Amino acid sequence: MALLDDINSPEDLKKLPRSELHNLALEIRQLIVDVVSKTGGHLASNLGVVELTIALHYVFDVPKDKIVWDVGHQSYTHKILTGRRERFSTLRQHGGISGFPRTSESPCDAFSTGHSGTSISAGLGITCAKDLKKQRDKVICIIGDGSMTAGLAYEGLNHAGDLDKDLIVILNDNELSISPNVGALSSLLSRTFSSRYLQDWRKEIGELLRSLPRIGNDAYYLAKRAEESFKALVTPGMLFESFNFSYFGPIKGHRLDQLIDILSNIKNQNEPVLLHVATTKGKGYPPAEKNPVYFHGVGCFEVKTGNDVNGSCGVSYTRTFGETMLALAEENEKIVAVTAAMPEGTGLVPFSEKFPDRFFDVGIAEPHGVTFAGGMATEGFIPVVAIYSTFLQRAYDQLLHDICMDSLHVVFAVDRGGIVGEDGPTHHGLFDLAYLRSLPNMVVMAPKDGEELKKMLRFAAAQNGPVALRYPRGDAIEIAPPESDANGSICLGKAELLVHGDDVVIFAIGHSVLESCKAARKLAETENLSATVVNCRFVKPLDKELVISLVRRIPRVITVEEGVLSGGFGSAVIECLADAEIAGYRIKRIGIDDTFLEHGEKSILRAKYGLDADGIVIIAKQLVNDE
Repeated sequence: MALLDDINSPEDLKKLPRSELHNLALEIRQLIVDVVSKTGGHLASNLGVVELTIALHYVFDVPKDKIVWDVGHQSYTHKILTGRRERFSTLRQHGGISGFPRTSESPCDAFSTGHSGTSISAGLGITCAKDLKKQRDKVICIIGDGSMTAGLAYEGLNHAGDLDKDLIVILNDNELSISPNVGALSSLLSRTFSSRYLQDWRKEIGELLRSLPRIGNDAYYLAKRAEESFKALVTPGMLFESFNFSYFGPIKGHRLDQLIDILSNIKNQNEPVLLHVATTKGKGYPPAEKNPVYFHGVGCFEVKTGNDVNGSCGVSYTRTFGETMLALAEENEKIVAVTAAMPEGTGLVPFSEKFPDRFFDVGIAEPHGVTFAGGMATEGFIPVVAIYSTFLQRAYDQLLHDICMDSLHVVFAVDRGGIVGEDGPTHHGLFDLAYLRSLPNMVVMAPKDGEELKKMLRFAAAQNGPVALRYPRGDAIEIAPPESDANGSICLGKAELLVHGDDVVIFAIGHSVLESCKAARKLAETENLSATVVNCRFVKPLDKELVISLVRRIPRVITVEEGVLSGGFGSAVIECLADAEIAGYRIKRIGIDDTFLEHGEKSILRAKYGLDADGIVIIAKQLVNDE
């Protein structure tokens, strides 16, 4: 019988002797690999924290004690150990459990996460709230070394050290970035320094030195500097000591006995503590250990080989963008590429290899990346900032003040716009059209297919101010150009009329153009209705002349966008018609209402929210039949 069969809560875990925990870790790894091979997900990061998660739940008392995961894409073991083992096969599936911590899913999830660098700030907030309630439960924040490139992490560290609160931060270092002096001595000293008797003795000595007449403070600071100098010889933790954290580590993150011992020691301290743990991404699954970047976020794969079993048949928007960037950079030496720790995800690896001096990875620091690009633009370069829609949200202030206010020529390649699928509400790119079109001087556009993406990127590079080019995740399925505009040239603020009809007019943007064209065919074939379909291309500036002329002729109007309705593309069309004082028309907007979308496969979510061809057909029939 498997050990895991009897683990339905942290209390069940604590019943196991330490000698059984290694076998439990093997079972958990096998379960994670088996499930993720079928559902897709974040594999390498989760395999790297199996022992650490077991040790945390073995030592601390969740949910009374709070574990705050940074990003949260490494929380699979945590979910398995906290009552979700039987539902783990539904991971990231519509109606199943999330791939990230969700407070609505379990009381053991202390904070809903999905973006990087948040854990220390959130954990400190929980700690201060518990202090006000006179509760002495522990708060533990787990943050990866990649997330330590986020400025928010240092803001949290600075505040926590200043408040001197009882907070435990665990730095999960899985990028082999630890200094060479890591070894048995460092691990031994960390476990020794963290023991309760030595910490108590350290405080008593400090108080004794401070009490000495005249020389007390000098003696105390001399002793403290000596201690710090000694620790600096064997540990890389002086940065964290400068934030007033007691630093321990680095220790090996796959040695359960050592982890449990040091966590048990740290549990007894009542001050800011940082434990540095070295782990291996993909631990225990050879394909993931060999290629942790690929297995960071992976689709369905064959367990035996690690090979993708759902290989894409087409060329993705991301790849199309990357190839076009290479061509542009060869033609124009002023083109530079900027990304925030996502060269693979944004398709810029080939660019980085061919033009290393013109490629800038700023780390998980989107606000810095945007302002950095603005600085380059002032010197005559053309920065193309490739960034996921959901992450660009983090740099709204920089977009407003540092780019748009001076109308700097920065191109924003906004990848993963719209519904992204199984990663859920923190990763859907549904807000970009609304918040970008509100920015003065910003041009906002979205291509209907891959060919149009290429043309739009060239167009954006040739402009003189900020331009946002928004495109979805997935294959760039080509849409045949209309006979009236065979070359598909891009002109500022000009839309493209794709299908001619008299019963209803459909204004669409981005991926929704494809679904609108399908809807037009269905209406003609099954309902004897003819629709005009417009690929608007630009959300800002909108092709007002075409919109107004069509609505005057066809007073039944549909707008379709894969984004929030509030302030989005449909709102722009309504504003245009209102400003022109057009009357006598009826309009239906299709998009996402005032809500956060759940996780699920893209086609399921599009169907549920009426964003596929069938949903558009239903609305078109209502408009025509309700008259």
